[in-house]
Amino acid sequence: MADNHRPVHPRKVLLLVDVQVAMLAPNTGVPNARIVAANIERALHIARNARSPPLIVHVRNTGEPGDPDAQNTPGWQLVHAPRTGEPVLDKTKNNAFAGTRLGELVDRKAALVVVGTQSDFCIRATCSAALGRGNTVFLVEDAHATYDRPEAYSVGGPVLVTPAAKVEKEIESELEEAGVFVVKVDDLPHVFDEDS
Repeated sequence: MADNHRPVHPRKVLLLVDVQVAMLAPNTGVPNARIVAANIERALHIARNARSPPLIVHVRNTGEPGDPDAQNTPGWQLVHAPRTGEPVLDKTKNNAFAGTRLGELVDRKAALVVVGTQSDFCIRATCSAALGRGNTVFLVEDAHATYDRPEAYSVGGPVLVTPAAKVEKEIESELEEAGVFVVKVDDLPHVFDEDS
């Protein structure tokens, strides 16, 4: 049961992937952190206040020692405190279904709404795995993000870099071609409340 005592819709899921302090920190996180964080917060608010709320699952990446998201460091913490009935799953792989209970929690006929980081790693892998299971998948535009991608190096470091915003759009196009629906935050009330 959600905190508001309304039953959770068994066929809808909001999946918050790696919505962690290290990724969304204003100065050291992803370049688009401020906008993405605001859109993720809106998506979570819409889900929690839906007529028939979805299952809300928080997936937390556990980095290696020394990484910004190493276990039990400030950067590893979730940005949004989970409420009662919102599971938290710790993962060590890009695919949030690998080595976690996500596959047990999410019905294969469920529609997943995905937000979080990083677009070209965990978001891509998790959306692809969900499609492979038969789930309907919605990726929320401007509610997922990544870092700039180095393409070529010289002795002093990267000499060619693809900006994060371009990488994010590439991933949206790739996933859309595979069958993911790319939606805006403003579409979410309809997504969560439509009958399935």
